[in-house]
Amino acid sequence: MGILSRASYVIRSKLNSVLNRAEDPNETLDYSYEQMRDRLQEVKQGIADLTTQKKRLEIQKRRLEENVEKHNEQAREAVRQDRDDLARQALEKKKSKMDEIEGLEEQIAELQESQNRLVERKNELQSRIEEFRTKKETMKARHRAAEAETKVAEAMTGAGDEMADVGRAIERAEERTTDMEARAEAMDELQESGAFEDALSDKDSIDRELASGRTESEVESELATLKGEMGGETESDPETESESTDDEVGAELEELRDDE
Repeated sequence: MGILSRASYVIRSKLNSVLNRAEDPNETLDYSYEQMRDRLQEVKQGIADLTTQKKRLEIQKRRLEENVEKHNEQAREAVRQDRDDLARQALEKKKSKMDEIEGLEEQIAELQESQNRLVERKNELQSRIEEFRTKKETMKARHRAAEAETKVAEAMTGAGDEMADVGRAIERAEERTTDMEARAEAMDELQESGAFEDALSDKDSIDRELASGRTESEVESELATLKGEMGGETESDPETESESTDDEVGAELEELRDDE
């Protein structure tokens, strides 16, 4: 196989592959059906033309037959008038017309045979067209069902192009959501660790720790003072004020718990 032959073969193979992918079976079946109907119409037109020609010959034959009868009457009249010459002429014309009629009958018979053959083929083609139409509709219904089933299967398995796009979109959304969740957790962790400074405060972490220490020192000092006061009240009136002191201490402890 030469280079040109191989190139031609490759081109035809590629073109055939493209056409197969682009071909719609439903459209192909409908087109074939219409082509068959066109052929049937051509056969019917041929039968009509043939029948028209046959009718013309039959009309011509009837006219010749009328002339034959006319020449026959002329010959009889000529004989009655003892005009053998005229009778001979009339009979000669009659013979000529009869020869023409014989030729027309042969042509009419041939046309009739052709018409019969065309009618037979027309009936056979029409029967095939009806059979093809039934098969065509059946095939189209099967193709639509198979196409729908394939789409459902692709949707369920995610094998189709559209479902593949949907799957990729879901994957991207999951990745972004995971990234956002991880970022939010990181922000919370950094916030709790104090790694981020408060944008509305002019204090840094050292200031906050010192302030916390002062707060704890103040609380301890106030607690010591409170204990000293409570101790003095108990020594001055141990019998009459013990119950009221316990109540006040309990109330203050409750307040401290509420403040915490």
